[in-house]
Amino acid sequence: MTDAADRPAPPSLDVLSRRLKEFAAARDWEPYHTPKNLAVALSVEASELVEIFQWLTPEQSARVMEDPDRAHRVADEVADVLAYLLQFCEVLGVDPLAALDAKIDRNETRFPKPGQNRPEHT
Repeated sequence: MTDAADRPAPPSLDVLSRRLKEFAAARDWEPYHTPKNLAVALSVEASELVEIFQWLTPEQSARVMEDPDRAHRVADEVADVLAYLLQFCEVLGVDPLAALDAKIDRNETRFPKPGQNRPEHT
């Protein structure tokens, strides 16, 4: 088994986005990569991820990666979800990391740590 330290670092989101764009362009799929179609595809892939966990107990779901077949399915569906999300962001010009950073900032304000007061709305 290969140690995690021996594996090369994964490519950046920018590199992966470019690869996805080139992959779609080489197959003339761009006309189908509309925001609506990509949002639908993203939803379908997220549902396929959920399907893996359907009917599992909380304990079973926490151990899902211990089963090699299920672990492979989870990883594939995570990849599909991320691929469609990156393509969706590319088409609409959304920087997913900047969007997440801004959302965390808003959530830190909306949901303060226990014991902190929520800022007053002005």
